[in-house]
Amino acid sequence: MTNSAPPELLPAGTPGIPVRCVGTADWPALEASLSPVHRAYLKATDFAPKAGRLALLPGADGSLARVLFGLGETEGPGRDRLAAGRLPTLLPPGRYRLEEAGIDPAEAALAWLLGSYRFGRYRAAPGERPRLVAPEGVDAAETGRIAAAVARGRDLINTPANDLGPAEIEAEARDLARRHGAEIAVVEGAALARDFPLVQAVGAASVRAPRLIDLAWGPEDAPRVTLVGKGVAFDTGGLDIKPSAGMLLMKKDMGGAAAALSAADMVMGAGLRLRLRVIVPAVENAVSGAAFRPGDVLASRAGLRVEIGNTDAEGRLILADALALADADEPEILIDFATLTGAARVALGPDLPAFFTEDEDLAAAVAAAGLEAADLVWRLPLHAPYARLLDSKVADLNNVSGGPFAGAITAALFLRRFAPRTRAHVHFDLYGWNPSTKAGRPEGGEVQTARLVYGLLKSRYGR
Repeated sequence: MTNSAPPELLPAGTPGIPVRCVGTADWPALEASLSPVHRAYLKATDFAPKAGRLALLPGADGSLARVLFGLGETEGPGRDRLAAGRLPTLLPPGRYRLEEAGIDPAEAALAWLLGSYRFGRYRAAPGERPRLVAPEGVDAAETGRIAAAVARGRDLINTPANDLGPAEIEAEARDLARRHGAEIAVVEGAALARDFPLVQAVGAASVRAPRLIDLAWGPEDAPRVTLVGKGVAFDTGGLDIKPSAGMLLMKKDMGGAAAALSAADMVMGAGLRLRLRVIVPAVENAVSGAAFRPGDVLASRAGLRVEIGNTDAEGRLILADALALADADEPEILIDFATLTGAARVALGPDLPAFFTEDEDLAAAVAAAGLEAADLVWRLPLHAPYARLLDSKVADLNNVSGGPFAGAITAALFLRRFAPRTRAHVHFDLYGWNPSTKAGRPEGGEVQTARLVYGLLKSRYGR
């Protein structure tokens, strides 16, 4: 299903053009060490070590001898840990190696690979690209596994809905299971309607049948960790249909599923000591005579009856059934990923996913893992009194709040009703998309929080 081969590092020791990353503080000493010809060249081209600035220094024969890449300020909150991800978009084709000083080599190597990603399913393959030699001491296999998992997840989000429906999400999960020797089961049809009625209701209007994907890997006696990903292949909004502008990017509404599968790919590839479960409810929220309606009261796997206040709040419905399944297993950690609310984007913007948890220790660990992985998140509160906004006069609860406030919080509180046993539950409300290209983050689909979750689980269950 992956559309293009992910970039890889060249073996350590391979000859390459040296690249020196330099910040403002280091520039005077480096400038003084350069040859007079190169100093004159840099002065003539007005080079300064500002973030993203590039200088290609010629050799005596006119060939490219060395590259300088500006980092700007290398201390403080404004520092971009993925700055080296700009390099593969700026450099001419060739082989390059990082000089030792100036930047963390492991971060730079990963940033390079993340920045090399191109979605190429519908276009001719690009020409030769710049390649990076693995820096000495960097685990090139680990770096490559992470970058490949991110690339596969990005491909899923970038693929338009005509080529990626519930069946194709299942195919990707099956391929993931095959590559890592995992077990996989898929529930659909009558069994889905009986055991996961909310998933069935949301997907019933589409000609592409809904399903629930359940993957398991690792020793059964190991600590249990469950990942749940929202897999809405396309979201019209249902009968509460979205305007055209709101529908334009809805191929990315399965970004939670992509993030869960990407994180699972990293976990299984690293062989972490845990029993991993991945649950993906996969649907298309379409419009037809079979669509669920505003005002309907739907049964759920957990036994709670849900009044439908808005059919465009479908993601929390399919997650509710998936979380009820996950919660019954009482995992040590339960994490769900979802492109869930516009309210989270209004609060935090597209680059900073919101997360919710009642577990204070886990909250601190999630925030620390985000900083470590340069995959940042921000905690929002599970403010229990807001649960009253989900009250229904005819059912156990409504799927939307009764007013315009705290949309991300009420959505998170809705989900908590369906996983009451598991206190160590983290809910990520993510955007799943880079609106513009930044270092290491090309415009398009993004598996936000996947690297964070891998880092968190590796710190706890690594070999």
